[in-house]
Amino acid sequence: MAEGDGKTVLVTGGSGYLAGWCIVQLIQRGYRVRTTIRNPAREPEVHDAVASQVDPAHHLTIHQADLTSDEHWDNVIEGCDYVLHVASPFPPNQPKDPDELIRPAREGTVRVLGKALDHGVKRIVVTSSIAAVRLAKGSDKEVLDEDDWTDPSDESLTPYVRSKAIAERAAWDLAKERGAEDRVAVVNPGAIIGPLLHDDTSYSLQAIERLLNGMPGMPRLGFSFVDVRDVADLEIRAMTAPEAGGQRFIAVTKFLWMAEAGEILRQRLGERASKVPTRQIPDLLVRGMALFDGGIRSIVGSLGKRVDISSERARTELGWSPRPIEDTIAETGESLIEHDVVKAPAVA
Repeated sequence: MAEGDGKTVLVTGGSGYLAGWCIVQLIQRGYRVRTTIRNPAREPEVHDAVASQVDPAHHLTIHQADLTSDEHWDNVIEGCDYVLHVASPFPPNQPKDPDELIRPAREGTVRVLGKALDHGVKRIVVTSSIAAVRLAKGSDKEVLDEDDWTDPSDESLTPYVRSKAIAERAAWDLAKERGAEDRVAVVNPGAIIGPLLHDDTSYSLQAIERLLNGMPGMPRLGFSFVDVRDVADLEIRAMTAPEAGGQRFIAVTKFLWMAEAGEILRQRLGERASKVPTRQIPDLLVRGMALFDGGIRSIVGSLGKRVDISSERARTELGWSPRPIEDTIAETGESLIEHDVVKAPAVA
């Protein structure tokens, strides 16, 4: 009997990067999957993305639902055994009004979690982020873990970072209020990269995309990378393991500076990575570029800062074993080229 035989999982935000890979892996493991999209016009795109990896026939249904409205959620969740709440705003630029991000992230999470608890769903896995962990203040720990929290009230942080911490706190508060903490688990991924399912790229892939496209130089930035397929695997482990209830699970491999990621691309992709810069650019110049580039503006606060974060709980308690991040970086580059997101130089 297949792992998911007879069980139905709702994955919110089906047009998203991580949600797509969650759907693929759930179908591969024998689950029936429902997924939500805001715009019904994207249904063919979602279907085709999943079909690039697995036959979705009779296993996937796509439904319209919006995190900002109660409409449709009862019908979508009714009869589901599990929910993976993956949908959340992730903009390329930070809004001037923080509530543009914070409100839908918090209210959407509470809405989905509340409806799922109402309908007797066995386990709801909320997808948060290491953004809700990595900016913890006052800790003298060399390596952060699930016990560390970013302060959601810190208005000096970007709206995106605050939205993740606020939404996750709201989820735990609701679970505690309902006496249902054992029915909730949270996954906190790092910078998610890996192969694409379609040509619509995720903002989290920008670091690799910009390197391959030949940015002027590499800023002193680093990321705790993780493969999208490994995050999807951890979501499913957190969904099914009894011991995962009431727990947070960080999903990262290791911290890499952009210069290190660039070196991996050059070594593994050869001439196709010939545009990857080799020189580092001064922090002052990066701050100047941020005045004109919203994508850079959102990360200037991390210049030169290394934050090490542990995923030991996921590895030890759930048997999570992510693939080498060097392989993922190479596959990300190859996929970006294959999908024409990056125009690689012709190889003689």
